[in-house]
Order: sequence, then structure tokens, then C-alpha cells
Amino acid sequence: MSTVLALIKRNIKLFFKDKGMFFTSLITPAILLVLYATFLGNVYRDSFEMNLPDAFKVSEELMNGLVGGQLISSILAVSCVTVAFCSNFLMVQDKANGTIKDLRISPVKSSVLSLSYYVATLISTLLICFIATGICFVYIASVGWYMTVSDVLFLLLDVVLLVLFGTALSSIINFFLSSQGQISAVGTIISAGYGFICGAYMPISSFSEGLQKVLSFLPGTYGTALVRTHSMQGALAEMQNQGIPAEVVESIKDSLDCNLYFFGEQVSIPTMYLILGGTVAVLIAVYVMMNSLKKKV
Repeated sequence: MSTVLALIKRNIKLFFKDKGMFFTSLITPAILLVLYATFLGNVYRDSFEMNLPDAFKVSEELMNGLVGGQLISSILAVSCVTVAFCSNFLMVQDKANGTIKDLRISPVKSSVLSLSYYVATLISTLLICFIATGICFVYIASVGWYMTVSDVLFLLLDVVLLVLFGTALSSIINFFLSSQGQISAVGTIISAGYGFICGAYMPISSFSEGLQKVLSFLPGTYGTALVRTHSMQGALAEMQNQGIPAEVVESIKDSLDCNLYFFGEQVSIPTMYLILGGTVAVLIAVYVMMNSLKKKV
């Protein structure tokens, strides 16, 4: 146990010691928030106004709360996974610079090394994502706060699950990488593509029917839906309190992916948690199996 803890501490220290990697991971969510608020805020606002019947209007503060909730849900849904990949690149760097060979010729078991990388990545990513979540909460409070205590707690749970998912996924993918060039390539692909396939940048409901069915098989889609639901639930409930019909609110939820459908059947919130949690368990099991089958060199 002392060996595992020492390696976890070593990996965490190396990650935070690399100022470029750390600050890139930390600043990225803040930069995304500024960019989203500047360039996508009006797009989201226009989308809400288009979905509202002409006879109904909502207050400016509520509209800001709706837009803000969608903005932070998009940022958190992406950051929890992309930051995990950045944190986990230490495993690849150790391969690239030969450090892993020194570690493997020591009495340390391969399973211990693998566990230390996973736990260190998880802790580092959680720290950064919780800081990002705090920044998002400050932003929401400044534009229009409608979240309840339960919304906040469930959102934090969503962040933890998505970080677990991102850490497990990155551990499996990074297992096959061994050079700085591969790190750059994978980092670019994940950063550019994940937000689209999980529905963070554009709701799944805006895609073609065939693509919606394909994306409904991806667990990240349900992670985004959970974050979006708990970020916007309070503001959407306030819409009904201000006289917006329930069917209009439901249509807005459909357009935002708060309501997700699997081949025409609506997926409940508990089922989304089951899918995401089950995926995390499967990915961790695959990661453990991959490392157990790899011969010690």
C-alpha cells in the first residue's frame, strides 16, 4: 500500500510540476466559458426565443439563467473528459522518456503502476474539474441563479461520474501510446471531436435521425444529458412558474437533450446514471485486464 501511495503522490506532483500541462488543463474551462458566453450566448438565447410561442415571454434574468445553464453544462460535459486525457498523458510521457523501464525493473508490480496512474489521474482531474465547476457556479450566480441544493449536489455527482468515465477511457487509449507525437494527435482529436459526439456543442436533437440513433449508443451522450438537466432544471421549472405551459417546457427539454430518446423511448434519469456508471465499471475492468495480460518487461 505504501508503494501505491508513493507512486500516486509522485504522479500527482509531476503533473502539477509541469506548469504548461497543469495551467492548460485549468485555464481551458475558464477560456471556454468566456468564449461560449461571448460567441454562443446569443445563439442559445435566440434558440430559446424561437422555441417560445409569441404569446409567452420570460424575464431577462430567467433567460440569462437558461442561457447560463446551457453554457456551463456544455463546458463541464467536455472538460471532465478532455482534462482527464491531459492529466493521464504522464503515463505516456513515462514511456516516451524511458522512465517506465526504470520503474518496471524495480520490485514494483505492473498492476501497482497501473493503479497509481489511474488514481493519480482521477485525483488531479477531479481537483481541476471541481475548480472549473466553482467558476461555473460563480458565473451562474452573476447572471441568474435558479439551481436548488439538490441540483448542485447532483451536478457534482455528474462531474465525478464523468471524470471517472474520462479517466477510464483515457487510461485505455493511452495504454497504446508511447510518444509525444501520439500524445499531441490524440489530444487534438479528443479536444476537437468529443464535444460534438457527446452533444455538448450541438444538441443531439439537432442532428439527423440516423445520427441520433448512433449517438444514443455512446455513454458520453447520457453524461452530457445529466449535466444539462441538473444545470437547467431550476430555470426550466421557473419557466412553468411564470406561466409557460408544461408542453412548451417539455419541447424545450427535448431540443436541449434534457430529454433523451433511445429508438423513440425516453430514457429516464436513473437509467442514464446506470448507463454511465455501468460503462465506467466496464472500462475499468478492461483497463485492469489489459494490464494483467501485459507481460512485465
